[in-house]
Amino acid sequence: MSGKKKNLSGLNSGFITDASDMRIGVVVSEWNGEITSALLKGAVDTMKSMGVEEEKIHVYHVPGSFELPMGAKLLAANLKVDAVICLGCIIQGETRHFEFISNAVANGITKVALDTGIPVIFGILTPGNYQQAKDRAGGKHGNKGDEAGATVIKMIKLKRELSTNK
Repeated sequence: MSGKKKNLSGLNSGFITDASDMRIGVVVSEWNGEITSALLKGAVDTMKSMGVEEEKIHVYHVPGSFELPMGAKLLAANLKVDAVICLGCIIQGETRHFEFISNAVANGITKVALDTGIPVIFGILTPGNYQQAKDRAGGKHGNKGDEAGATVIKMIKLKRELSTNK
């Protein structure tokens, strides 16, 4: 990946005209709430702008990022959703805690997606500090929530296209 910093938030629109029949679960970490709230707003605004109806976006909160995989699994098992977005922010500190949590969350989200067969989108920031998180949650590097909102629609579209080509 390039070391160049880019604002990618505006690059995902224009590829789908109607997502009104899509049902999407969103699980959001309460930890670093200012950041995760901004990510959530970006994801929801993007999905709505792409045609997802507000009542078909199901948002649930979990205490921290570590709980995101279980939250995603619960949404996938108990709601009739086409996909789930996980939103969180794990800021690197002075201990190895960051590594353990980041790895567990990434592996857990991957496992939920593979086990359930539905797209589970990784919308987790892993910045070095709080300012970097703010820069990626509506700041100078855009809003990674926007990207998660566009990604979920692309993945649902891909799954649907491939399932009709059997």
